[in-house]
Amino acid sequence: ENTFSQQPHSHDNSSTIIHKIHLILSIILKWIVLYFYLNTAVISPQDPVLLMGSSLTATCTLSPAVNLHSGSLYWTLNGVRVSSSSYSILSPSTVSVTLQNLSGSRQRSGDNLMCHGADGHILAGSCLYVGMPPEKPVNLTCWSRNTHIQTKYTLKYKLRWYEREEECGNYRTGKQRYSCYIPRNPALFTPYEIWVEAANQLGSSASDVTTLDILDVVTTDPPANVQVSRVGDLDDQLTVQWASPPELKDILFQAKYQIRYRLEDSSEWKVVDNIGNQTSCRLAGLYPGTVYFVQVRCRPVGIYGSRKPGIWSDWSHPTAASTPNTERLYTASCDPKPGDQNATLRKELKQFFGWVRKHAYGCSGMSIKLYDQWRVWLQKSHKTGNQMIFCGKSIREEKKKIMTKHALL
Repeated sequence: ENTFSQQPHSHDNSSTIIHKIHLILSIILKWIVLYFYLNTAVISPQDPVLLMGSSLTATCTLSPAVNLHSGSLYWTLNGVRVSSSSYSILSPSTVSVTLQNLSGSRQRSGDNLMCHGADGHILAGSCLYVGMPPEKPVNLTCWSRNTHIQTKYTLKYKLRWYEREEECGNYRTGKQRYSCYIPRNPALFTPYEIWVEAANQLGSSASDVTTLDILDVVTTDPPANVQVSRVGDLDDQLTVQWASPPELKDILFQAKYQIRYRLEDSSEWKVVDNIGNQTSCRLAGLYPGTVYFVQVRCRPVGIYGSRKPGIWSDWSHPTAASTPNTERLYTASCDPKPGDQNATLRKELKQFFGWVRKHAYGCSGMSIKLYDQWRVWLQKSHKTGNQMIFCGKSIREEKKKIMTKHALL
């Protein structure tokens, strides 16, 4: 019973051994065939590097073990058969081909020159690297002519008066555009020297050295903690406040700020540029009952030792706020009894508010002051009731006085 149970197991082992032997023999046979094909012929020179416009004579020499004649062989370049008029039979085992006025390689990995048997089998192959040595790179963003072969561009930098060179390893590549980042804690008050080196198998070249002062190109994070709030019950003003980025709190740096704002249903931004180094601004001449989106950005200016202004930061995240929803004074009737005087008054009020909005635009302290003076005067006049009936002349005189004062300032 025990013997009977072991017979199938013995048969399975034999089958497994036979299968393994067949597999090993198959692998050995494939290696023999591959070795045969790899050693049937050799092309000389192997993988040459050539200048564009040059000529090349290559030979294909058959192995003595191959039962072929060189007269039956033919050549291809990148899969295209080369004309037999360029062949020369040097011996029963050697045939040559001459390629004139070579053009640049079609691919960075080289052009494929192949020697074939009469049946089309590839007997040997060689890669041709045809190109030009790199030209001197023009600058750090525009590159030179196509070299047609693999060319390495290396961005290097060092501190002036220091010999140690550093190579940028953190590349960000686009369409033939290279860049890198100098690590944190860059040196101040010592300029960097930056240049590009280009190299391939035919030579190398370097660009002119570009000098970079960190203080000339510094930028910061956007202003933080941007807040937009109403100005009491004023229906046409908003106050914007923000905090300076930590980088601009250093004694070396001063800042210039810029605000832009837009209506909720508009994509058009209005930019306020005359803010200076202050961290708050009052926007005037806005529409009542309207939602506005506000953003702030900054850049370093007046940096000690710097010759150029810094670079604008990104805009801060949009902050939304709305003006109070109240009617403007000039939309109400100045007198319960309509008449020509009141129609003229309303027209002049509307025109003057348009002028005020135009000249109160931005954060100019003087514009805001004039605007506030007019609002105070208008509110006082409105409270006197009958005074508004006879204020046609007064309004014109007040307008003239305020506009003259604005012109003198």
